[in-house]
Amino acid sequence: MVFPDANTEMIAILGHPVDHSLSPIIHNTALQRQGLNYIYVAVDLVPEQVSEAIRGLSALGFAGANVTIPHKQAVLSHMDDLSDAAGAIRAVNTIVCKEGQLYGDNTDIEGFLSPLRDMKLHGAPMTLLGAGGAARAAAYGLLRDYCPNPLVLVARRTSQAETLVRDFANFDGCLEVCDFDSASKFIRNSRLIVNSTPIGMYPNVQETPWKQKEDFSPEQIVYDLVYRPYRTRLLQDAAERGAMTIGGLTMLIEQAAASYRQWTNREMPVGTVRDTLTKLGIISIGNNEGNLFHSGG
Repeated sequence: MVFPDANTEMIAILGHPVDHSLSPIIHNTALQRQGLNYIYVAVDLVPEQVSEAIRGLSALGFAGANVTIPHKQAVLSHMDDLSDAAGAIRAVNTIVCKEGQLYGDNTDIEGFLSPLRDMKLHGAPMTLLGAGGAARAAAYGLLRDYCPNPLVLVARRTSQAETLVRDFANFDGCLEVCDFDSASKFIRNSRLIVNSTPIGMYPNVQETPWKQKEDFSPEQIVYDLVYRPYRTRLLQDAAERGAMTIGGLTMLIEQAAASYRQWTNREMPVGTVRDTLTKLGIISIGNNEGNLFHSGG
């Protein structure tokens, strides 16, 4: 085990709240496994202090940071440079400190797409619940790789979703916007339904972004980006109706691995990470959850 010292490089996850985050377990497991002198900490950062916190990363010797709800767009203006992905979706989830400069990237796209790679989804109708930073990554990945027809953005603040539509106007595929009261017909007709909202996240585990579970069917894939709890109410409802379900833990691990690579120049030992999460009961092999996929029935 490597103990922190004056040469330890720090990495943080910045969000509000962050007490539910598995990122410290994931990254510290990987760092300890490889004997790297880094430490990863969770920082509950209120929106009013984002500017001060971002400015302090380099001064305090941080190697970088992850950014989560609700700061992914707020940190954008504080970056010295952006990756093409972060610039396109106007959201940052990974910050790399390089010689006093802050480089912003978005590895959510890579993480989000990873469990969909072998699925035949090109041109299929899809629905995306939410219009925040995570929704931007999901929409970008779906439009770029699958050309959905249509991709319906369901949002409580439709003006936020309409901004997203304007930002992605250069993509092929049909983008539409509706509110939650009008979304039922789109949910029923979609091949893929993605929840990018935090609804149902621990500790509010009985909540769901979509209460009309009769809208789900066996022909559908329901993908919840919430990863804690591992089996959200949304996924349970969809599975009861026969839909294939995908939890958010796959996305979390894959986006983490992409961030880890940028900070350490090493490949994350994903197998070790999965073993640790299994031992902690976060992945339950006994319930056939080790593959991170669930078929309803």
